[in-house]
Amino acid sequence: MRPIFHVPGIGAYAFIMGIISGYPVGAKIVTKFRQDGLCTKAEAERLLAFTNNSGPLFIIGTVGVTLFGNTQIGILLFLTHLLSCILVGFFFRFWKYQDKEKIHSHMMSTTNSSVTFSNLGEVLANSILNAIHTIFVIGGFVVLFSVILSILNECQFFTLVHTIFTPFCRLLGISNHFITPIASGILELTNGLRLVCEISQKAISSNIIICSFLLGFGGFSVLLQVLSITSKSDISIKAYFWGKLLQGTLASFLTALFIHIFPIFNFDITQVVSTNVETITKSASPILGLSILAIAISFAYFLYPKKKTKRVS
Repeated sequence: MRPIFHVPGIGAYAFIMGIISGYPVGAKIVTKFRQDGLCTKAEAERLLAFTNNSGPLFIIGTVGVTLFGNTQIGILLFLTHLLSCILVGFFFRFWKYQDKEKIHSHMMSTTNSSVTFSNLGEVLANSILNAIHTIFVIGGFVVLFSVILSILNECQFFTLVHTIFTPFCRLLGISNHFITPIASGILELTNGLRLVCEISQKAISSNIIICSFLLGFGGFSVLLQVLSITSKSDISIKAYFWGKLLQGTLASFLTALFIHIFPIFNFDITQVVSTNVETITKSASPILGLSILAIAISFAYFLYPKKKTKRVS
């Protein structure tokens, strides 16, 4: 973890659990690390950028099997999701690289309590209550954003978005029917994925690539979930936002690349996919470049040494 991602070794636990359990477990673990003084503020932000991910149960089970009706699609999406989050972690090793904050040993005293037979019941009860609280928070955000999506739909907001972004879709070579599902997915992940998968076309690769981006980005619903967790500490949400934006772009780019290179991942009915995927792959290159440029600008801002002003007595 230290040579590749420039984070403490305990970050491996947050990374593995974030991959296995899905949103927002990674954010909860990283926030707990920071509260217990096991990492610096910069290290926590680096961890947060790539350890809070969608789990295999959701990607393979819900998206692959339930929505697409194909396990291989779920495996492809999970594979590119995993690779993209690792790449984001490597890129974000330079986030606040010059930070010299030291870990205060007195903050680690809360982690030294041991679990014994006498307090096992209390520990299990707290764990169950914590898990139930997390489930209610996730469900609450899903319901809240479902209501918001319904309100926006009644207000003809998505009709306006569809009109504005239709020329952009023509430039990318994809159907403008994806505009509303993408906008919905950016707000709330689950509803957006369902709408993307419901679009029926012979070149299903477009559906898969768009789902890959939405899974990587996570949507503003997940962003607010993470914000509600990190607000209990001093961790900034900026690194997480840029990291998820970059992860979504990388995931969609890798998915298009895998579909184009490996025939086993080509699920299109007609041969139109070869032209379609090549167009999307080429179109994703400038988007990927812009995302990396935005990350670079953010790095430059946080890495640039700030001049300290002297107070005149």
